[in-house]
Amino acid sequence: MSYQDFKSSAESLINSQNGTWTGIDAESVARMQLQNRFQTGLDIAKYTAAIMREDMDAYDADSSQYTQSLGCWHGFIAQQKMISIKKHFGSTKRRYLYLSGWMVAALRSEFGPLPDQSMHEKTSVPALIEELYTFLRQADARELNLLFRDIDAARDAGDAAAEKAAMAKVENFQTHVVPIIADIDAGFGNAEATYLLAKKMIEAGACALQIENQVSDEKQCGHQDGKVTVPHEDFLAKIRACRYAFLELGVTDGIIVTRTDSLGAGLTKQIAVSNEPGDLGDQYNSFLDCEEIDPATAKNGDVIINRDGKLLRPKRLPSNLFQFKPGTGEDRCVLDSITSLQNGADLLWIETEKPHVEQIAGMMDRVRAVVPNAKLVYNNSPSFNWTLNFRQQVYDAMAAEGLDVSEYDRAGLMDAKYDDTELGEAADKRIRTFQADGSKRAGIFHHLITLPTYHTAALSTDNLAKEYFGEAGMLGYVLGVQRKEIREGIACVRHQNMSGSDIGDDHKEYFAGEAALKAGGAHNTMNQFG
Repeated sequence: MSYQDFKSSAESLINSQNGTWTGIDAESVARMQLQNRFQTGLDIAKYTAAIMREDMDAYDADSSQYTQSLGCWHGFIAQQKMISIKKHFGSTKRRYLYLSGWMVAALRSEFGPLPDQSMHEKTSVPALIEELYTFLRQADARELNLLFRDIDAARDAGDAAAEKAAMAKVENFQTHVVPIIADIDAGFGNAEATYLLAKKMIEAGACALQIENQVSDEKQCGHQDGKVTVPHEDFLAKIRACRYAFLELGVTDGIIVTRTDSLGAGLTKQIAVSNEPGDLGDQYNSFLDCEEIDPATAKNGDVIINRDGKLLRPKRLPSNLFQFKPGTGEDRCVLDSITSLQNGADLLWIETEKPHVEQIAGMMDRVRAVVPNAKLVYNNSPSFNWTLNFRQQVYDAMAAEGLDVSEYDRAGLMDAKYDDTELGEAADKRIRTFQADGSKRAGIFHHLITLPTYHTAALSTDNLAKEYFGEAGMLGYVLGVQRKEIREGIACVRHQNMSGSDIGDDHKEYFAGEAALKAGGAHNTMNQFG
């Protein structure tokens, strides 16, 4: 509906009330309706799922059309990110949000900071999704409010051209609401628990759920040791639980991202059920580190499996966990990925120990040989030392080409003295093109950084504290923050406006007319910022 359609509809409704709604202004109603486009989280989930599906199709046709996101741990961070994207690029297209379970655990749990081991309250995840979208919807309301004020100012000035231009911006307004890929960890329990949490996350607005194949009660951060995976059938049950949740709520094109941690996971808690040679359970068990035994030498409590007519004893640790054969991680990742896609997953996530295009591509080539349109969500993780990793990759490439690398210490390449060297510059170039290269070569549809705003908050706070509490005093804030905000056009320099003060003033005028007591008068210090 257009601006005028909303206004006409409101006029008809007001006129039908036999004069009892004469104090209600149709244009004000239309504006409030336009500022609140999404009535529920499900409206958002349905809207954003369609966007992701469209983007997935576009990527299939052209791998340069990949998508990106940054992890956000608070609604304000997400809001400022999307305002910034609109300011700098004019469009939110192919830019999403990521909700990291790590950051929920570390920053949003009522227990205080926790490790990424699914110990935080499961309800904190849908609560953060709802918060993110509350702030994005408020960003819509704020920007539209400024445009409505432009319309009013143009009318007061009798400037029809300016009014038309402002109206065109309203009609072509692009929402700040974008897809969220939301981390459901390992499902927080059994498949029923996964289904119940998935429903809450979808109802809050999530169109894409990311779930991993670790054991729920042994869950670890993907970049830490001690990860324990589950047999495929257990994981597939949780994939189906997520799909049922989407279908029950009418989000028929919801997206499921299945993450395999098998590359760094050397343990399993269970031996899979196998009914015949070569079935999925048998394939999972084939990776177990076993020793052949004679039945006569079996020990009390031994777990023994029959394979190809041989009796094998899987190696069991004191923790009661079973060990996989060393060097099987990539094979297990490939099997995990193919199996997930063949059983309802839409996108893959392979957690790696380093950002290396060819390592990722090697696995994805094998997956795509079976599922040609397989697409990857890749974690451009802050857990990687990007500088060191890429400098070592360039060092190895130079050495392989027979070039002289004697001036470089491979183990010490993080040293600042290498910043302006040929090697350092070549590594930075690889980092800069990593996303485009990975999308072209390795099937990466979506690039995300899980914890960027955790690190930026820490860095900016450190810089401010160093200056403000040091010799610079107040100049530390003015130079490092406020003057930059003003000159770079950061919206929240007018923090009262950002928090909704001007929207509230306009509402007061709708409700009380000339009697409204407004905050945005001549004595509001925010006027100093224009």
